[in-house]
Amino acid sequence: MNIDRYPENPLVTPTDVPPSREDLEVVCVFNAGVARYGGEVILLMRVAERGTNDSSVVRVPVFESSGLCIREFDRSDPRNDFSDPRIIKTPEGILLTTISHLRIARSTDGRHFTVDPKPALFPDRESESFGQEDARITEIDGIYYIHYKSVSPLGICVSLAVTRDFEAFEKKGIIFGPENTDVCILPEKVGGRYVALHRPVSGFAGSPNMWIAYGPDLMSWGDHRFLMEVNRQSWDSERVGGGAIPIKTDGGWLEIYHAADFKGRYCLGAVLLDLDEPHKIIARGKEPIFVPEAVYETTGFVPNVVFTCGALVDGDSVSIYYGAADTVIAGADMSISEILETLDARL
Repeated sequence: MNIDRYPENPLVTPTDVPPSREDLEVVCVFNAGVARYGGEVILLMRVAERGTNDSSVVRVPVFESSGLCIREFDRSDPRNDFSDPRIIKTPEGILLTTISHLRIARSTDGRHFTVDPKPALFPDRESESFGQEDARITEIDGIYYIHYKSVSPLGICVSLAVTRDFEAFEKKGIIFGPENTDVCILPEKVGGRYVALHRPVSGFAGSPNMWIAYGPDLMSWGDHRFLMEVNRQSWDSERVGGGAIPIKTDGGWLEIYHAADFKGRYCLGAVLLDLDEPHKIIARGKEPIFVPEAVYETTGFVPNVVFTCGALVDGDSVSIYYGAADTVIAGADMSISEILETLDARL
């Protein structure tokens, strides 16, 4: 499998993104939804910000009814657990150390990006009090549907927003309740219905597996069906979830998905779904098509991660934009036909 990582990588880094407020600092920029609009490549990036910390205090941004607030936690307080850089465990519950919003970067060549000075979408409601994360973008009839994680103490939901021009945005609300994530809406109806990949997570039984749902519109989803499970003995042993928006090919819907093993290494894999009944798998790869190898993929806020939320197709070439080590955004080109050749219909 040939992978053409861009020599310009990483394409966007935290130092490229101005913070949304003077008392915040950008820690990570990653996991971008992707679209073409007006002759440009649009990245709708997840930007993670934190309060300016010091040796004695950790400052955590949280959205509350009065707006974005900064909570302070004493590093010397034994009741607070700071062992995981992503979260703080407190007597009142778990908080994220950062809050994420969605920011646009624009490019005419897909390699060199200019970052908008202000957020495109920012937390403004209870379901987003811990932030907005990992947007995907589906274009249908000139409307760009943005589906993203809404994170709060109530759990992780998936919400929907729409835009026609990547200037004005309208939030539509929650489309998948907690606990759910990794929603990828197909770019056209199948059998007269919209189709979405999603990943519900049960605290009782089961694993973080991929499911599929159908709906008469983009707000109402039903006819849920199990799609694909983890493989306990392989590279995708801990979780699987949707990545890029599915790509329509002559042989089926090609989904480039992410998966993690029990050591927390995230790779990309591929699965082919039936064109007319996408809840049916035609073929699935035994091995990942993309693994973390470059230094910006193996070193960062969360090491050994490649995670895509969007890709662009040009003939047989697919340009994959991905979060690397949960820290920066990078890009790579691959061949669709080569990806399809790796899939095994017997799985």
